[in-house]
Amino acid sequence: MVVVDTSVEAKGALQWALTHTVQNQDTIILLHVTSPSKLGFKSSGEVNQKAYEHLCSMKKNVQIKRPEVKVEIEVRQGKDKGRTIVEAAKQERVSLLVLGQKKQSMMWRIRKMWSGKKSKNRAVDYCIQNANCMTIAVRKKNKKHGGYLITTKRHKNFWLLA
Repeated sequence: MVVVDTSVEAKGALQWALTHTVQNQDTIILLHVTSPSKLGFKSSGEVNQKAYEHLCSMKKNVQIKRPEVKVEIEVRQGKDKGRTIVEAAKQERVSLLVLGQKKQSMMWRIRKMWSGKKSKNRAVDYCIQNANCMTIAVRKKNKKHGGYLITTKRHKNFWLLA
């Protein structure tokens, strides 16, 4: 299962999964989690339709790159993104969960910590610590050095040069 959205990090995680973990005849589930709609905003149907269209586009790209791999798409709604992802992985009985991880500057992390606001990476951390399957957070290293930084339960920001 690969958690995807419109971010560069999610696309990088999918690319990493396709090149490093997915084997012929595997099934990939592309999961997108949306927040429940609030009054005054777009209806959840409109949001889910956009998410579904984006997932269909990503599915086509995967099928072009790896036609031997089966691709399924799923859109879920949940207030807590991390819990929703872990629940979906458990229900689908996935063996590997891949998430994109965003790099945040030190100043940004300190500001978030002092303001008490939740970070998007909290969902990633929650999934790594609570999913029943192997969970990997992936982010591309900078263009100069290449490779990926991998985070699992046992390793944080392990540099994979491949």
